[in-house]
Amino acid sequence: MIQLKRAYEAAEGADGYRVLVDRLWPRGVTKAKARVDLWLKEVAPSDAARKSFGHDPEKWGEFQRRYGRELDEKADLLRRLKELEREHKTLTLLFAAKDEERNNAVVLKARLAGRR
Repeated sequence: MIQLKRAYEAAEGADGYRVLVDRLWPRGVTKAKARVDLWLKEVAPSDAARKSFGHDPEKWGEFQRRYGRELDEKADLLRRLKELEREHKTLTLLFAAKDEERNNAVVLKARLAGRR
C-alpha cells in the first residue's frame, strides 16, 4: 500500500517506510522530527517543472504531464519504490506542499499504481 502524507505531520507506526520525495528539505522540519527513512530527491520533479507550476491550480494539468514525462526517464527509481512497498508493505510518500491534492507526490503515487 502506498499512502501520502505531509512531511509536517507527525510520524505514526501506520506510516510504514517513510520516503521524502521532494527535492528540497521541508522548511523548519528537523531530521529527528521528520523520521524519514529515505530521502529520494532524485525522483522529485526538476527545478524547472517545480518552478513553472508554482502550486498554481490552473497549471496542475501541465505539471502532471511535464512531471509524468520526467518520470518516464526514472524507471529505475520507480522500481526501487515498488520494491520498498513490497518489502515494507506500507510506503508513505512524504511531501511538503500545502495543497494535498495537487503536488508531485500525487503524480508519483498515481504512476506507481500504474496510472498516467
